Amino acid sequence: MGSSGQTLLDRQRLQVPYPQGRVIVLDDDHNTFQHVVEVLVRHIPGMTPDRAWELAHQIDGQGSAVVWSGPLEQAELYHQQLGAEGLTMAPLERC
Repeated sequence: MGSSGQTLLDRQRLQVPYPQGRVIVLDDDHNTFQHVVEVLVRHIPGMTPDRAWELAHQIDGQGSAVVWSGPLEQAELYHQQLGAEGLTMAPLERC
């Protein structure tokens, strides 16, 4: 044990960052802009209608948009919720 009282395993745990994830919505031919905006505002914390409209336009124009990124566990939840609402989702991306 080092002088700090931590074991090697403890120090390794502290150095490993918590896994992060990115939630990506894909363009499709069946969801309306309004539906995409409503779903994003309902499920993504802090999402404003204006930002949701920007993302909907990005999804339409570029084929996809990262709508949320952060801790993997939360990303999994948002990915599941958006998919359950009918949005077309890319596979959850770890980063």
